[in-house]
Amino acid sequence: MLESAGPACWRIALPHTAAAVPIARALIRTALADIEAPADSDTAELLTAELVANAVEHTSPDEPIELVVELLAAGCQVEVHDGDPSPPGNLDRTVADQSPDPWQEHGRGLLLIRALSSACGHRPTAHGKAVWFTLPAAPGRPG
Repeated sequence: MLESAGPACWRIALPHTAAAVPIARALIRTALADIEAPADSDTAELLTAELVANAVEHTSPDEPIELVVELLAAGCQVEVHDGDPSPPGNLDRTVADQSPDPWQEHGRGLLLIRALSSACGHRPTAHGKAVWFTLPAAPGRPG
């Protein structure tokens, strides 16, 4: 269900299945277009997909996942809420702190989020945690 919490914030409940990733990508693209967000929607889609995929993979299937998109004065902030209070693996490290093993299939999502967002992090919520990133306004777009 897509719910507008005002002109600058959308909350979207996602299924706890592999279908959540393409749904989240489509919804972030639509949300940013509908609210004329100044942020780059391609980057927002990629990073949102990474956060949602992590939530699906690393949390219990009976826990809900929620996507929150907030339009900011100079870009946007995206949060993915899940029911696991444990912090994400290496979101707080700087990009230079860790290089993923080139032979591993996993381990690049949080690196991408750190590298491509202007800020990122996580915070506890009443029902688990929220993992978030912000994107600045895209060049040439008002912000």
